[in-house]
Amino acid sequence: MILNTTHHNPEHKQIIADLIGGPFSLVQKLKMKGVGSKRMIIDAVSPNMQSMMNLVSDINYGSIELRSKGILVRITKGLKSFTWVIPYYQLVIYKTNGSSIHAQGRFVHFRNSKTFKENKKFFDKLLNEKVKYDMLNAMPQMI
Repeated sequence: MILNTTHHNPEHKQIIADLIGGPFSLVQKLKMKGVGSKRMIIDAVSPNMQSMMNLVSDINYGSIELRSKGILVRITKGLKSFTWVIPYYQLVIYKTNGSSIHAQGRFVHFRNSKTFKENKKFFDKLLNEKVKYDMLNAMPQMI
């Protein structure tokens, strides 16, 4: 689900909380040593997300925020902001010359640049959170 989050909308906050949980508390953020990535350069997106990219040759930036049951991919287009809500059970990450996040028939590919390399610890944290989520939700089915 992609939301236009340029302007504050309380409904968006509720939709996000229902899908992937609310934001982490300050104590949890400190224990995790942060829940957001630095901004990264977007190289490519799926055709159904082209409308969110700058049409001129400007660089497109995006960032990722962790939640308890998923992630938020925030994309900036000029003065507009878009948030892609991805539950962990739909999330697939590929590491090929950067990193690609795939879900819901869409993808965003982040360029392998200095800003991407600074986010290596964040991607490790993201993968650990996804594994924790998958382990917790797979256990009842195994019993």
